[in-house]
Amino acid sequence: MKRYSAILLLLLMTTLGWMGCKKDDAPIDEDGLLITTRAECYVSNFELLGSDFQTVRTRNAVIDTVACTINVTVFFGTDLKNLFPQFTLVTDAKLDPKITGFTDFSDLANPRSYTVIAGNRQVRKTYKVIVAVQPR
Repeated sequence: MKRYSAILLLLLMTTLGWMGCKKDDAPIDEDGLLITTRAECYVSNFELLGSDFQTVRTRNAVIDTVACTINVTVFFGTDLKNLFPQFTLVTDAKLDPKITGFTDFSDLANPRSYTVIAGNRQVRKTYKVIVAVQPR
């Protein structure tokens, strides 16, 4: 009887151990981020930092979620070739291209574009970041 109990206990422990190691089948994108059912896709806040990581904005950026534009005015004399953009996105969304460092915003006639991708990875909206320099 003791032998059968030991075998049964061993089988039970093996089964529970195997079940505990079961792989979660949650969908993950190419960046290792969880794909969700959220279809919301927008920028809720935008910051622009200089090389010293201090804001260069004269006031809050104006974000138009319908026209997909971000208008930001920077102080006169700002080095537009070395700015660090920071986006706050809706939950589960991601940004393309990724922000990997300082960015050149010096070509004011051609605004930089960033695409916000919803949590379900099906909805995409491209925002143009329009930078203006404060007059003297």
